[in-house]
Amino acid sequence: MIRFLGIIMAVLLNCVMGSTLAAVVGVAPLVGAVGLNVIAVSLGSAAPAGSLCEGVYTEIWTGELVKMLRRGLEATWLDGIPDSSSIVNNDVIHLVDVGVDPDVLVNNTTYPIPLQALDDADIAINLDKFQTKVTPVTDDELYAISYDKMQRVKESHGNAINDSKFRKAAHALCAQKNTDKTPVLVTSGERDADTGRVKLCVQDLINLKRALDKLGVPSDNRRLVLCTDHVNDLLETDQKFKEQYNINRTDGTVGRLYSFDIYEFANNPLYTTAGEKKTLGSTASAGEFQCSFAFYVPRVFKATGSTKMYYSEAINDPEYQRNKINFRHMFVCMPKKADAGCVIRSGYKAS
Repeated sequence: MIRFLGIIMAVLLNCVMGSTLAAVVGVAPLVGAVGLNVIAVSLGSAAPAGSLCEGVYTEIWTGELVKMLRRGLEATWLDGIPDSSSIVNNDVIHLVDVGVDPDVLVNNTTYPIPLQALDDADIAINLDKFQTKVTPVTDDELYAISYDKMQRVKESHGNAINDSKFRKAAHALCAQKNTDKTPVLVTSGERDADTGRVKLCVQDLINLKRALDKLGVPSDNRRLVLCTDHVNDLLETDQKFKEQYNINRTDGTVGRLYSFDIYEFANNPLYTTAGEKKTLGSTASAGEFQCSFAFYVPRVFKATGSTKMYYSEAINDPEYQRNKINFRHMFVCMPKKADAGCVIRSGYKAS
C-alpha cells in the first residue's frame, strides 16, 4: 500500500511539474504532464527502485529554487554588482581571477618598469554556505492540501536563503573599524529622546560623499544602502528625499542624492559605541545601532556556486511517515579591495 501511494505521489508530482514547465515554454499543460510521466516510465527500468521519482523531484525543485534565488536579486542593492560566478570552481573563487588592479604609470620615462607583486591577489575564497533547517512534510499534509504545501515549502526555503545572503553580503561590505582606507563616520544630527541615538542628517550624506572623494572613488556607480533608522531620519528632515521615496519605484532605489543611488535594507550590521563592527547575527546592546554603508559598484563582486536539494521520502520513515526537505546554496559577495567604501553609524548620547 505504501509503495502504491508513493507511485501515485510521484505521478501527481510529475503531472504538476510537467504542466508548470510546459506553461513556461508555451506548450499545452497536458502535453507537459503526460510527457514528464512518459520520461519517468521510459527511464525507470534503468534506475534503482524508487530512485527515479526522487531524482525527477529534486532536480526540478532545485532548478525552481535557483530561478527564485536569481529573481530575488533583481531590483535590489545587489543587482548590477559584477558577477564572477563563471570562474567559480568547486565553490571556490580566486581573487586573482576576480581582477585586483595593479598601479598605473602615466607618461612613464623610467625603465625598467617597476615590478609590483599582487601579494593579496591569489587568495582562494570559499563561497559562503547557506543551509536551511530541515522541514518535515507528512503524507497526511500532502494528501489533505494537494501540492500547494510543497510550493510553499520551496518558497519559504528560498526566501530564507535570500534573506541570509543579503545579511551576509551587507556585513562583508562594511569595514571592521575606522581607518584611512575604510572610513567609519558617525552621525551628527539631533538626539532621539527615547533611545539616545544621534540621527542622520543631510550634512552626514555630504560628509559621506567627501570621504569617498578623498579616497579617489569615481562619482558614478556609488551605491548607498541606508538602514531603516537612517531612512526615517531623512524622511523627517529632507523634503527632496521624502518626495523621491514616495514615488512608485521600479528599479529598487529609494532616491538619488549627492552622487549616490540610494537603497534601503532592514538588516545592516550593528556597530558598538566604540565603532567596532559586531559579528554577524549579534543583537544590539544599549547604544548600539545599525549602520548605513556606501560602496563603489565596480570594486565589489558577487559569485554563485552550487545549489543542492536534500530530500528524504516518507516511505523511508515508517514511524512518522514524513518527507524531509532542505537546501544548501553557495554564494559570496565582498569587496575586491577595502578602499572604495564608507560606513556611517549612529552616534549615541546617553542623556
